[in-house]
Amino acid sequence: MIRMAMLTHAQIWGALDRLAARAGLTASGLAKRAGLDPTTFNKSKRITPDARPRWPSTESVAKSLEATGTTVDEFVGLITETARAPAQAVPLIGFAEAGSGGYFDDGGFPVGKGWDEISYPQIDDEHAYALEISGDSMQPAYRDGTVIVVSPAAPIRRGDRVVVKTKDGEVVAKELKRKTAKTIELRSLNPLHGERTLPVKDIVWIARIIWASQ
Repeated sequence: MIRMAMLTHAQIWGALDRLAARAGLTASGLAKRAGLDPTTFNKSKRITPDARPRWPSTESVAKSLEATGTTVDEFVGLITETARAPAQAVPLIGFAEAGSGGYFDDGGFPVGKGWDEISYPQIDDEHAYALEISGDSMQPAYRDGTVIVVSPAAPIRRGDRVVVKTKDGEVVAKELKRKTAKTIELRSLNPLHGERTLPVKDIVWIARIIWASQ
C-alpha cells in the first residue's frame, strides 16, 4: 500500500498527471474514465479554498489505476520517475467545439481562451494542439474519448490523417487522398461514410494529425 504521509503533495499529483498523459488523457479525462466526477483531478481542486493542499483519495487513485490497467508498482514508478523526457503542455478542446469561433486564427493555429491542457512529449511544433473526439462517427480509427494531437506546421502528404476547417465553420478529421490546385479529396475514417471533394477556395486551413491515444 502507498503511504501518503511519506510522499509529497506534488509527487502524487504529478504521478496522476503522468498517468493521464501516458493513457493519452487529460486529468479530467482520466477521472471520467475512472468513473469519477470529471473535475476530480482538475488543478483547481488540488488546493482548498483556504489555500491548503488537497490530496487525491486512495479510492480515486485505485479507480484510476484500474481504469488504465496500471499496477501499484507502476504508479510508484510514476511518482519517482525523473528520467523521462520533459513533457510539453499542449492546448486541448473537444472536437465538437473546434468549429466554434475564437479558438483558431486564419492559419489554423490555436488562439484565445477556453483551452484545457494535455501533456505530450517531444513535439517539434510549439503550436501543436489536441482535440478530444466525442461520439462514434470516426470509428474504427478514433473512438469516443480518443485524443488526437494536431500540428499546424507539419508537412502534409497523401495518406496523412488531417483536420480540415471549411469556410462554413465545419471541422472534420479525414485522410488526405489527393490534393490538386483546385480541389482536395478526402477519405472518411469511418467506412460507412463516403469520400468528399472540397474546393480549395472553401478551405480555411488543413493540419496534420501527428498522434492519437488508443
